[in-house]
Amino acid sequence: MMSMSIIFVMFMIGNIIYVSKHKHLLIMLLSLEFIVLSIYMMMLMYLSFIEYDMYLLMVFLVFTVCEGALGISILVSMIRTYGNDYFQSFNLL
Repeated sequence: MMSMSIIFVMFMIGNIIYVSKHKHLLIMLLSLEFIVLSIYMMMLMYLSFIEYDMYLLMVFLVFTVCEGALGISILVSMIRTYGNDYFQSFNLL
């Protein structure tokens, strides 16, 4: 039960960082990966508790890697185009 509360605290800290550090894309991507890591740990604990197969975790990891690669590609494209990862340095329209 103690580890479940630690995972919930990790999830909440990731959400707080995501909301408060919205000026840099890199920090937002790192906090999203931290949130996904806490969700992965929660799913691991839950699936091992009910003694279920871990195939769902493999699918979750595949989607996590795809999401991370997409975020890094957007970050690299943005840095090559604008020179930094500030959201306020370029116009979205």
